[in-house]
Amino acid sequence: MPDRVATVSRHALRARRICILLVILFVQGCAQLPPQNALLPSYAFDRPSETRLGRQIQPHLQDRSGYSGFFIQGTGRQAFLQRAALIETAEQSIDAQYYIWNTDVSGSYLAQRLLVAADRGVRVRLLLDDVNLDGRDTMLAALDHHPNIEISIYNPFAVRSGIGKWLSFITDFQRLNQRMHNKTFVVDGALGIMGGRNIGDEYFDLHPQMNFRDRDVLIAGPIVADLSANFDAFWNSASSYPIRQLEPDAEQELGLSSQLDQLRASASGTTGLTRVPPQDATQALEYMAQVFSDVTWAEAELVFDSPVVNGETDTDEPQRAAQTLHQLVEQTDEEILVESAYLILGDEQLDILEQIRERGVRVLALTNSLASNDLTTNHAGYARRRGAMLDNGLELYELRPDAAACSSWIKLPDFCTEGMVGLHAKSAVFDRKIVYIGSLNINLRSIYLNSETALVIHSPRLAAQLAHDIEAAMAPENSWQVTREADGQLLWSAGEEQSWTHEPTTGFWRRFKSGLFRLLPIEKYL
Repeated sequence: MPDRVATVSRHALRARRICILLVILFVQGCAQLPPQNALLPSYAFDRPSETRLGRQIQPHLQDRSGYSGFFIQGTGRQAFLQRAALIETAEQSIDAQYYIWNTDVSGSYLAQRLLVAADRGVRVRLLLDDVNLDGRDTMLAALDHHPNIEISIYNPFAVRSGIGKWLSFITDFQRLNQRMHNKTFVVDGALGIMGGRNIGDEYFDLHPQMNFRDRDVLIAGPIVADLSANFDAFWNSASSYPIRQLEPDAEQELGLSSQLDQLRASASGTTGLTRVPPQDATQALEYMAQVFSDVTWAEAELVFDSPVVNGETDTDEPQRAAQTLHQLVEQTDEEILVESAYLILGDEQLDILEQIRERGVRVLALTNSLASNDLTTNHAGYARRRGAMLDNGLELYELRPDAAACSSWIKLPDFCTEGMVGLHAKSAVFDRKIVYIGSLNINLRSIYLNSETALVIHSPRLAAQLAHDIEAAMAPENSWQVTREADGQLLWSAGEEQSWTHEPTTGFWRRFKSGLFRLLPIEKYL
């Protein structure tokens, strides 16, 4: 009798859980985004010559008609200091568009300095993708409360937090699966930054355990206007919602003015930073003058995908940034060097790889190993197609988490003896003449689903610089080369003396999880 009662109780508990789940799904399915109020379009500041920053750049633009200037931010330290310096120089506008903006040391510092810039009259527009914002609406609403700061959320969830937010993927999968992966930053219409980095400690050499090798480009000259056009397209799209429309009661309920005062009070704090950024416009302009001396001038094109409209974008056709990459591949005669944090090819891309091999083009790619990858699921999608990529002629390298070059990549004292380095860069070099840098990973999500931004620079000088960096990262002390033996066995090697028949420096459990995920045909969504 007791066993029967226990069985009935278990069935009742299971039924109750199912009912709760169904209720949650029903409520989630009924959740609606608020109606968008009619807002006037807003556009980027387009008179850089009226600002100190624009006037500082002007002498460099003379006799370089049609050319723009480029500085590759190869270290997180450079990337952080240059962003911080640009905020201090701003007089008219700051437009920032990011997939992730963390509230850690670097993210908080930059957000607080945006507030200081707004206090002195700078218009700040901040556009963030919603997928990584869970729990941050209050802080964003506080910043948006400032009369000179506007914050919008791209492709937002109707349910703002908790399990309901993630259950939205079940009921609104088509729309919510298309994310804004772009990463752009423009100040006074004069200088811009774009590339692979989000805002967070691990992108700026400040995280104690895990830092990324990543790549951005500082941009000066006429192409900055194209970067602003990219921002305006997303800012004014129907998929971007002002945070005040998503949190209409925040001003009354959350004491936003007092929160602004708290942010303002801590805006000068530099705790946790390994180097104090410029603290005023004079210091910042002096710092940027040093950077300008290393700028390369060249012809270039900026390419960006269109914002989604109600999730109706065709996700079976490659988007514009991916199409541009394909065109560069088709025009290549001898060699392609690729560095991509996530490397997942579908059947169409494997066919292209086979075709260019038949043309005699050598293709070398560096991506994360299982040991250096921050996402086991993404590695599983790559590993599912790894053998096919090798069979189609790809020369494949996987980053070592203990790369010897860590000390030259990650400028954080003592990190390389205790932490782990991963790859987050997204770039390529074609025939040592053309550079492609942006937010686009060579994976199916970036090709078909996410919106991305890419920069194509026609510069043998920058191409040689980037090719050297990628080849150095492929060296045995920094990466394992993956090959396939005659019997089909994969082999990881570090030079001629060391080799492994399974993914190096990983435990059984992580390899098991990767193998389990590999059974699922979900590469497009990773």
